[in-house]
Amino acid sequence: MKNRSRLLTVLLYIVVFAVAVVLISEVFFRDDTAYVNYSTVCEQFRSENVRSFEYDNGVLTLELRKPYQNETYSVSHKLADLGLFYEDLGTLIAEQQESGVLQSYNYVPMRQTPWYVRMLPEMLLSVIMIALVYMVLMRNSGGMMKFGHANARVGSGRDKVMFSDVAGADEEKAELQEIVDFLRDPAKYRRIGARIPKGVLLVGPPGTGKTLLARAVAGEANVQFLSISGSDFVELYVGIGASRVRDLFEQAKRSAPAIIFIDEIDAVGRRRGAGMGGGHDEREQTLNQLLVEMDGFGSNDGVIVMAATNRRDILDPALLRPGRFDRQIYVNSPDVGGREAILRVHARDKQLSDDVDLRTVARATAGFTGADLENLLNEAALISARKNLPVITMQTMEDAVLKVIAGPEKRSLVNIERDRRITAIHEAGHAVAAYFLPTQEPVHQITIVPRGNALGLTISLPDQDTLHTTRNEMRDRIVVLLGGRVAEQLEFDDISTGASNDLQRATKLAHDMIAKYGMNERIGAVAYDDDSEIFVGRDYERTRSYSEQTAAEIDAEVRKTVDQAYAHCTQILTEHHEKLQEIAQWLLEHETMSRSQFEACMQALPIPEKQESLLAGEEKTDGAEED
Repeated sequence: MKNRSRLLTVLLYIVVFAVAVVLISEVFFRDDTAYVNYSTVCEQFRSENVRSFEYDNGVLTLELRKPYQNETYSVSHKLADLGLFYEDLGTLIAEQQESGVLQSYNYVPMRQTPWYVRMLPEMLLSVIMIALVYMVLMRNSGGMMKFGHANARVGSGRDKVMFSDVAGADEEKAELQEIVDFLRDPAKYRRIGARIPKGVLLVGPPGTGKTLLARAVAGEANVQFLSISGSDFVELYVGIGASRVRDLFEQAKRSAPAIIFIDEIDAVGRRRGAGMGGGHDEREQTLNQLLVEMDGFGSNDGVIVMAATNRRDILDPALLRPGRFDRQIYVNSPDVGGREAILRVHARDKQLSDDVDLRTVARATAGFTGADLENLLNEAALISARKNLPVITMQTMEDAVLKVIAGPEKRSLVNIERDRRITAIHEAGHAVAAYFLPTQEPVHQITIVPRGNALGLTISLPDQDTLHTTRNEMRDRIVVLLGGRVAEQLEFDDISTGASNDLQRATKLAHDMIAKYGMNERIGAVAYDDDSEIFVGRDYERTRSYSEQTAAEIDAEVRKTVDQAYAHCTQILTEHHEKLQEIAQWLLEHETMSRSQFEACMQALPIPEKQESLLAGEEKTDGAEED
């Protein structure tokens, strides 16, 4: 697309230049001479009115005895064919010359233009076209001579990042501290014979702070930071990417000690042999040059390569071996303490009210990455500004959490009473099923206010961060997911499309239990499914590692697991059908039910009218799960 844009620009310049040449020629080289037609020339000769004539470069000029039309004694005509002129008037001209009527005539020989003068227009046009192409490439590519140069962004002192600016990654910072010490005092490591890692690969989900960590290493070590994206190496022309890799390392060597940071390295570091191009493929050539620069014959003392990716499984093995990326650091989503620290870092420039408890917010945002938490605080600030509030309050923080989790409210959505009843029963089914399953997180809010693509939500917040999920918890989770469909069946003796996402998630969870985690007695403790996504270069010729019979057995067990969960959910909601209807009626009247109101209803206590905040209390914790 970029090269096509350049070509269109060049063609536009050429067309503009051609039009300009034509206009200039019309203005400056226009012949304003008035020519008479051929019949007038013949008439003047036959009437013996021609005193003399001259033929010069295709133009016949007659000197007359009497003025033509009482205006001029000279007329001109562009003669198309001199032979035809002699055929018509040759005898008459000879007779008039002998009789003295025609006093003289002359034929001026053709002027010979030098060859270099004749070629001057073509040469001038060629020079102008070359100059236009050169200017376009200069503007779009930083100059023809710099086409193979790496467009690395060099860090400046104004945007320096320190480890104190990175929160929620204490273990990752400890791992990177060695790199900082080496860049500060390399002699300390060389004396003992230690070799510092040549490359550090940061692996983790998007938004966990991989780029921020790399910048913090450069800031702590006070060295040059050259940042470039993997896609910046890839060009239309084969060899340009390899040239840019060489130039990048040359820049780093000149300013050593330095850190080269390649973001999204999987753009050029994908596994070779994908069958999508030969050895002259541009990405493959770029990867080969990167491998040579990181572990070649040349010395890269004082230059450390750091890279970031969230797809380690598709990287080429040669890139990951010791001597290139010696160290791989996994940057995971932060725990509750890390989330609180990240919130405090991003809240430095925010105006918070006294009722904002970042610890509570951290507990309610399990699974959020650093980027998510930064976005959360920014959304809270935007909501406060929209409401003309001077500070961010806990209520605006709660609104921001709900907006990030499920999207903005859509109160303007036309929602007929029939749809509201279906949504209320559906969400009540999820909530009642979760209440009677002790392994499930407490229900903190139920709402039938549309948000994003959902017409209603049942939000559960766990009491603490957990790293493992048991088989019983997963089975009960499938029961809760089916609660909406079962409630619709019991209440209306009919079902709607609202449970489509619930069914997909329940089926996937059952399949993972059986084929991935080995949680089924019949199938056994065998993992049949690969967790990684398909990558053509690695998986093109891969065949399924189990038979059709095993696949049929897995499908049968998935169906059996879901059917058992459906029967269990039906039993729960049938026994507590009155509670199901009571909660649905409350939702139809008030649209939202808080945790305290929900628990009061389930315990047959008076339901308080005041809505409790989603983030209220000390144990309202860790992560919402939308329905």
